[in-house]
Parts: sequence; C-alpha cells; structure tokens
Amino acid sequence: MTKLSAIPIAALFALVTATTAIGSGGDVLVSNGSPPTPFSQNKQNEPTIAADANTPSVLVAGSNDEIDEQGCNGTSCPFTQGVGVSGVYFSFDSGATWLQPTYTGWSARNCKAGPCTPQSNGPIGTLPWYFENGLVADGDPGVAFGPRLINGKFTWAQGSRLYYSNLTSNFSGVRSDTAFNGFEAIAVSRTDNVAAAAASDKNAWMPPVLVSQQSQTTFSDKSQIWADNASSSPFFGNVYICWARFQGQEKSGRAAPAQLRVAVSTDGGSTWTENAVGAAANNGQRNPLDGCTIRTDSKGRTYVFGIGTDSSLGKSSFELMSTSDNGGSSWSSPVPVAGPVTQPGLFDPGLGRPTIDGIAGARSDLAPAPSVDIANGAPTGADATDRIVMSYVSGAIDTQDVFFTQSTDRGATWSTPKAVETAGDHGIYTAPSISPNGSDVYVVYNAFTTKYQTTTSTPRILVGVLLHAGASGTFTEVHRGAPGDPRGSSQNGLTAEFLGDYVYATATRTYGAAVWNDTRNAADCPAIDAWRISLRGSGGVPRPAPLTDCPANFGNSDIFAATFKPV
Repeated sequence: MTKLSAIPIAALFALVTATTAIGSGGDVLVSNGSPPTPFSQNKQNEPTIAADANTPSVLVAGSNDEIDEQGCNGTSCPFTQGVGVSGVYFSFDSGATWLQPTYTGWSARNCKAGPCTPQSNGPIGTLPWYFENGLVADGDPGVAFGPRLINGKFTWAQGSRLYYSNLTSNFSGVRSDTAFNGFEAIAVSRTDNVAAAAASDKNAWMPPVLVSQQSQTTFSDKSQIWADNASSSPFFGNVYICWARFQGQEKSGRAAPAQLRVAVSTDGGSTWTENAVGAAANNGQRNPLDGCTIRTDSKGRTYVFGIGTDSSLGKSSFELMSTSDNGGSSWSSPVPVAGPVTQPGLFDPGLGRPTIDGIAGARSDLAPAPSVDIANGAPTGADATDRIVMSYVSGAIDTQDVFFTQSTDRGATWSTPKAVETAGDHGIYTAPSISPNGSDVYVVYNAFTTKYQTTTSTPRILVGVLLHAGASGTFTEVHRGAPGDPRGSSQNGLTAEFLGDYVYATATRTYGAAVWNDTRNAADCPAIDAWRISLRGSGGVPRPAPLTDCPANFGNSDIFAATFKPV
C-alpha cells in the first residue's frame, strides 16, 4: 500500500475533493462514500463530530455506517456476521467538504443481494484492524482529539492524536477463539496522522485497544469519549470514556443491574483504569445514569452527565452530574442539575420501545439524555471561561421541546432550562457546543415538523437544524436542512424506522459545526408501510422484499453536516 504520511494536508485535500458531495441549503453530505442503494449498505445514523483544538480546520466525524454489509436476501436484511459498522470521515477545511477513506478488512460490500461469503481482504469504509484482531467494530461512535504523547509527556508541539471509541464484539463465536468475555465491549482506535488515515492508509491507525472490564454476561453500551485538551489542566492529555454497563443482554428482564462506568487512560490510550459512577440498579425504583457525556474544564475537573433518577426526588428522571478532581481516580455521587425530564413518545408494542413520530416510528429512548460542552480554552486554556452548556429533549408527545441550560460556576448552579427550538419543531435528539473562549454557543437538533402519526400511510417530515447564540445569549436559527420522510429509514429487521440515538456538534473560536441524521434521500416504501401497520393490527400482509418491492433508495439514511461562522 502506498504510504501518504509525508503528504501535507493541503496537498492531500486537493487530491480528494472530487469525491465529496455538497447538499442543498449550505449543508454537506458527510457519509459520501455510501451508495444510494441497496439497503442496508445505504444506511447511516448516530453521528458524532470533533474539531482538533490544535489545528481547528481539521474535523473528524463518525457514524453507524452499513456500507460494508450485504444487501437484502429476499425479505431478510440481516447484519452480516463479522462486518464492522463504525464509519469514519474527515474534513480539512472546517467542514466545507468531507471524504470517507477506504481500507481493507472483512467486507460484504460485493454482495449487493445476499447471501454471500464476505471477503477477508475486501474494501471497508469503517475502522480498520478489527477483523485482524478477532473483533468487530459495532458502532455507537465517539471521537476526540488530544495531544500526542512524546517521550512520556503530552504536547501539542508535535501534533495531535485522534481517538475513536465504539462498541466491539468478538469476530468468532467459538469461546476458545474469543478476544474477550461478554456480549459487547468498549474499544478505542487511535491515529497520530489524520492526513494518512484520511488518504486510506490503513497503517496510520493503531490496533484497537479493549477498554472495558468484561465478564461472561457483560453488555457494554452507549459510550462517549473525551481527551483533556487544555494544557493548563494538571491532567492534560488524559483520555476518558464513559458508558453504561449492563449485566446480561440489553433487554428487559435480563439487563440488571446496570451502572455507569468511566475509564481513564494516562498513556495515550494504551492502558485504561475503570471506575464506577453511582450505584448499580435498573428497576422501577431507581435507574442509574445512562446516555452519558464526559468533558473537562481548564483546571482539570472532569464532568460526566447522564439521565437517571435521584432517590431523594422520587421516581422522576433528572439530568445528573458527577465530577472528579483527581483525574478520574474517584467520582462524586451523582447530583441532579436539571429536570424533572420526561421521555417523549408513545410505547409501540410492535417495537417494544417508545416511538416519537408515529406508529413504527423512530425510537425515543435517549431523547432526554443530556449532551454537554465546556469552554475550557483549548488548546492552552488561557482564555477559558469554563462555562458549561447542556441541551436535551423533554416533553409530552407533539409538544416535546429542545431545552438549553448552563452553568458559569463549574456546575454548582444552573440556569432555568429554556426551550430554544424553532416554532413548529418537535425535537428528538440534540447536542450543544461552545467555543473554547465561551463567546459562541451552537445547538443542533433533529426534529419532526409533523405530529405523531397513527397510520404509516401519511408522510412524516424530519429536519436537521443548527442554532447559534452570541454575546446576547439569544438563539437564532442559522441553518435548516432539507426535509425528508423518515418512513424511508429502517431497522434491519424492517419493522420500524431507524435514526439511532444521537446528533452531535463541535466548536472552535471561529466556527461551529454539527452533524445530524438525514432522510432527504430516502424513499418511502408503501409495501413496507402496509406491512408495518399490519404488525400492530390483525396482520395478514406479507413481509416485503425491499430490493424488489420498494424503490431503490429505500432505507437511504445519511449523515449531513453544516458549518456556521459568526460575523
């Protein structure tokens, strides 16, 4: 393979811009390597994004990307055993254009209609080196940039290190051949050369490192990653990953107890130490933190947030915060900072979860989970305000709002949450970002502009929206993506739509960037609609075969991004 590590970023970008795709209205297709057909190779969701504080024009994004899966085999559209879904994308011009590299690994991309035998050295648009290490990259992506570790010391002087956390499973189901115990673990990939990684140099990535401590019954889920990127911090360079640890499969009745876990690495992600945050429980009386976000301020305090219950406040859910002032060695008891919050949606018996836009719609389990960012002054910390911003979705069906709250005293007190979404929008997922000096705040959200649908035969409209607030503190809509019908998205089992659980945002001193789930290029399939509604009624409708009974671009959900530069 040709090595490109010596190619300057500017020259590299000149070579790859022809592969990018610009969307309407000033937004950009991030997952541009994905084909429009067949399902499920055309399916992406749960995006994440991060800017390099040391080189702010450089961005990385990730998503659950099924580009390497086999196409449907008649009425069956399963995940292909062993094929990874952790997509990665790069931008070197502040998000104006994006590219998706192609590596080699275990791939079923050649199988436009399954079944088939995957290729062991086939093309992959996902993280490399998992197959070769007996693992599968299973999505739920998180990305973060930190300083490089040179001769035992973290420094920005010789560049940045990119961290990518995700779920992972064993490639082999034979116990003697497994890489770890349990159903799902947390792993992290790293590169010190994003230019080479973006140019499809597989060797730019280090092999994945297992992070979570596992047992035979452990199911780790919903991870997020952060690197302490302000050199003013006494723990500069530390890397933190939070996730929910379930004992047993993550299914009702078999997933108790659950507990929030945080792992910290002090050596650039090579080794990890794991700690619990709060007690383990998952019952009608108390729920631990879930849907976590983790961040650091300029003084080295680490904050982890999630949604859960507080025993002193009854069974209601709140946004909870736990902190560490010793580099993640120990954590305070979680305390409520906002709420109570409610989960929007109505329970769908055909899905076994609440949905937010209608019958057989998008699941809304993590809609109330908090997303957080801190103005920590990275890369130096010199101009930090340590202002903390949070957004989340809460409310009854058809009236759910995107809420924003903030703290200017390191989490001691919080402003009264206020709804910030544009009139007529019904939020589902949201995330904030704040410039390192605290001057500009951005909030991205996915929303429905149609109310809850009791039938699958009428259109539903999904949009991505970016808000900005400057010195006045008033939020203004600065971008609205093209509308799409989420009925054209799908779980692999076909029984409902699928948009995942997240959107994400990042900010520098000069711009904010955001990524969201987008269905503008997805086609509704009347045969799927009729079958989905029949599952909630008397049945009798035959299960469709997507590749023959639906439009070619059924299931074509994408990741789109927008960048805004305040005047």
